[in-house]
Amino acid sequence: MNAKFNAIINQKQLTLVDFYADWCGPCKMLAPILQEVKSIVKDDVKIIKINVDQHQDLAAEFSVRGVPTMLLFREGQMLWRQSGVLSTRDLVGIIQQHLN
Repeated sequence: MNAKFNAIINQKQLTLVDFYADWCGPCKMLAPILQEVKSIVKDDVKIIKINVDQHQDLAAEFSVRGVPTMLLFREGQMLWRQSGVLSTRDLVGIIQQHLN
């Protein structure tokens, strides 16, 4: 998984990574928000979800202590990080700030 994950975050395209858990209530609230964000930003950003229970190594590598935690990458560089649920508008705004 790490090689595949690194290949994804090292792309030129923005990649939003959502670290989540199936048992997490706020994570369930975030899922439809991410779908809405994707419908707005289209192919400007790739959104991937990483289950922290199944990929504890990745969660540890990025010091994910709570879920949901979102990280935004371009070419392997972390541009932004936030824990908790954000509104569609706030998340779209953050993505648009990093599109240039």
